[in-house]
Amino acid sequence: MYQLNNAAEYLIMTAARLPDKLAFADDGQGFTFAELLHASMSAGERIYKEAGGIRKRIAVIVDRSALSLVGCFGALFAGSCYVPIDSKMPDDRMNDILEQVEPSAVLYTAKNAKAAARLEGKYKTLMTEDIMSCPYDPFLWDKISAEVLDIDPAYMIFTSGSTGKPKGILISHRSLIDFTEWMAEVSETDENDVLANQAPFYFDLSVKDIYQTLRNGCTTYIIAKKLFMFPTLLVDWLNNHKVTSLIWATSAFRMVADSGIFEKKQPQCLRQVILGGEALQAKHLNIWKKAAPECRFINLYGPTEVTVDCTYYKIERDFADGEPIPIGKACRNMEVILLGDDLKPVPDGEAGEICVRGVGLALGYFADSEKTSRAFIQNPLNPYYPDRLYCTGDIAKRLPDGNLVFLSRKDSQIKHMGYRIELGEIETALSGIPDVGDAICFFDEDDDAIVCCCKTKLDAAELSSRLKEKVPRYMLPNVWRISDSLPMNANGKIDRPKLKESYFNEKNK
Repeated sequence: MYQLNNAAEYLIMTAARLPDKLAFADDGQGFTFAELLHASMSAGERIYKEAGGIRKRIAVIVDRSALSLVGCFGALFAGSCYVPIDSKMPDDRMNDILEQVEPSAVLYTAKNAKAAARLEGKYKTLMTEDIMSCPYDPFLWDKISAEVLDIDPAYMIFTSGSTGKPKGILISHRSLIDFTEWMAEVSETDENDVLANQAPFYFDLSVKDIYQTLRNGCTTYIIAKKLFMFPTLLVDWLNNHKVTSLIWATSAFRMVADSGIFEKKQPQCLRQVILGGEALQAKHLNIWKKAAPECRFINLYGPTEVTVDCTYYKIERDFADGEPIPIGKACRNMEVILLGDDLKPVPDGEAGEICVRGVGLALGYFADSEKTSRAFIQNPLNPYYPDRLYCTGDIAKRLPDGNLVFLSRKDSQIKHMGYRIELGEIETALSGIPDVGDAICFFDEDDDAIVCCCKTKLDAAELSSRLKEKVPRYMLPNVWRISDSLPMNANGKIDRPKLKESYFNEKNK
């Protein structure tokens, strides 16, 4: 295959092969590959001129619409990096991200004009509908494509930061293209497949839907968020759209399994389900397998820093409820090493931190060399030349057959509702609320619940109301424990172990 330097070239090749085939569609609008190419290249030319050249950072305010993707692809065709930002993100968090990124332009759709209006005067704003229908100069793209290198950033996704400050993870074209090629091979996706996008476009899991569609010429329908509140309508929707492949967060998979909908109706066209984002439980897998016995299931694992995923496991045997499901072995061009606290490999069967090397490693954290150097270290097993290793903070063990089993988090970073969350960011946000004193958060894995112990006179409803102005809804605590004071240890710090012990003792009474 022709070596790509820019992931946008997938769209050029597929539009030439399947110009009239539907690429992406939501409830109100759809684009064929030819239409998507024209819209994206037109947008790209305007972005290039407004931004003043290539290798810029373009913020794209996204929602669950096909039109949002035009902004992202436009940034790629402009030779720049796109930064997807949730249209419903609290203003404080959006401003924090934009202040870090200093984008050359902010793209938005007419639907998100109110959010963009608040940014006027601070940043150059462009409405996608205004810049996607103009004629474009193909010679300009020739110039841009000749200058963009595959080691240049393709996108930057922000995740929760341990200090309360979101961190931007930069992924190169090379990493994205390599992952997309591997994914196409493992999933055996082709132009006959129909995908149903569940993951928001600011969440890296959506990268799989997006670029499998561009590479393989399949069709992706974007699921309206409200359908997940009505499982009966959701299954009907999947069947009506003849969906063959789901690439979903495990949390969405679990929610459908727990709804009981499969006792009434089943998915009719599914051939595979690909999962990731958090640990997969056998009891939920078994419910789906019973409803779709001919369907195959693949379990993926990986943080954003490794370009979505670094291990995979094709589920080819039965698992009893409660039995751990492996996260598998390393993806092609990736290596996973389990290291102990001494940075030496642990024996098979023993717990160690998942550390990853290979082409999928991110370029690092944007404008934060200190944090980058802490997480992306020199491979301690190779002192001879630069060889980066990403330390995930996740703990796993290796089975005799070589497959990995995820065990736990090493620190306060958690996986909740499919999102990676730093509990410190919630604590920082709480500290900025008037009438709130000390606050600590921890995670109840059994109940998939964020627990917050807080010194305040406010009640839980008021705390949630004020906090959701500062953090996304998926970061709101599920359990509040409010008191006049929190216990301190000998060092004058909040006694976190004591609070956790008290919570779990009361819970298990």
